[in-house]
This record gives sequence, structure tokens and C-alpha cells, in this order.
Amino acid sequence: MAGRAAVPEVIWARPERTGRGPKPAFTRAGIAAAAVRIADAEGLDGVSMRHVAAELGCGTMSLYNYVPRKEDLYELMVDAVGAEHEMFEPTGDWRADMLRNAEETRAIMYRHTWVPRLMAGVHGFSPNTLRYLEHCLACLEPLDVPAGAKTELIALLNGIVSTYTANDIATVERTRSMPWSEEEENAVRMAYLGSQVATGAYPRLAAAFMEQSGPVDLEAVFRRALERVMDAYDPELRQEGPDPR
Repeated sequence: MAGRAAVPEVIWARPERTGRGPKPAFTRAGIAAAAVRIADAEGLDGVSMRHVAAELGCGTMSLYNYVPRKEDLYELMVDAVGAEHEMFEPTGDWRADMLRNAEETRAIMYRHTWVPRLMAGVHGFSPNTLRYLEHCLACLEPLDVPAGAKTELIALLNGIVSTYTANDIATVERTRSMPWSEEEENAVRMAYLGSQVATGAYPRLAAAFMEQSGPVDLEAVFRRALERVMDAYDPELRQEGPDPR
């Protein structure tokens, strides 16, 4: 197939154009923007080389001259939305700055609900990803731990954001597909759960449920997860236990 490499290749190491021949009709940025529009409107499953080519008004085979593989297209898409990160000036409060980064990442994922599906599968470090990592390390400059521990912390925080956001998105999508309301669904499930706990077969669960009064504040749970991970890497809070160094 035209343009497909015979050996492993990183799309970012491939020249966008050579100095020879006519000016290319399309750019990577334009191709990525078209793919993002499709994914935002139809979901990731709606993205195909054929569909993107049609969006751009070119033949599918022509598109392969710019993007050799669909996996490369995914990398372009993730990099494109990565440009939405605000590279703000670090404040000197590394915890507040990393919370701000996490909330911004979550907002980007809510705007582009297909992004969590690609986070584990996209390989390589795109230009905007590298800029974001550099920004996070700048935010973590006041944290007195080695660079390796800082990159671990960034990865863990991003993992929490991806997991929680993906779950939120999946819940919303499932609710939309149901022929009844979310309240009706939850009522039936809670009734079943209550009947099982009442059998006495799950005493620890029963005790846990007794301690929990009212609905769970999922936003607070999300924030606590971020805070507790940062606590583990904060030398001022860590008294004993595993050392991220």
C-alpha cells in the first residue's frame, strides 16, 4: 500500500514533506482535524481512512501517502487535542498546579469522549505530549524527589484521570441506550443489592454500607484519589512506607 513503511516507524520521525515535487495538498494538522471532527460526531468507531479521506475530499489511497497506518492517524488525533492543554506559568505550588493539570485533562476528555480509548494504545511521544510532560515537570520543580519519581507521579495522576473519566463516559453512554431512566435502573439494582446484603452473607459489605449515609459524592472521590497519590510522593507527608526514590 502506498506510503506504508516496511519497518517500524514513528510518524513524527517521518518528514511531513520532502523538498521535491509539488506542494502536498494536505497537512498532518488538517488530516488530524478532520479525524477529530469525525470522532467527536460519531465516536472512534466512525474513524476510518476512507471516512477521513472523504471528509478531506481525496481518495483513500492518497491519504496513505500522508498517514501510512490507522495507528498513525490515532497518534495525530491525540496530539491534536493535546494542543488544548494550557501551558500556564507554574505557581510554585506543585500540588495545586498538578490538580489544575488533571482537571484540564479531564475536561479535554469530556470534550473528546473517544480520547480515553486511545490513551493505552497510542505509542510514541507526540510533540504536544512532550510539551505537556515538560510542563508537568516544570510544575513539579518544587517537589524534592528524583525525576523518575516525578514521571511516575505524572503517569499515575493521568491514569486516575483516564480511568475515572472513561467510567463516567461509559455510564452516560449506557444510560442513553437504556429504554428506561437512570433512576429506574438504579432503583432496581439497589433493591437487588439490598436483598443480597440482608441475607447476612456479606457482613463486611453490610457494615460498609451502614457507614455510608446518602449518595456517594463521586467528585469528592475523584479529588481524594488524586490527593492521596500526591501524598505518597510528598516528602513532607511521607513518614514511613515505600519510598518513590
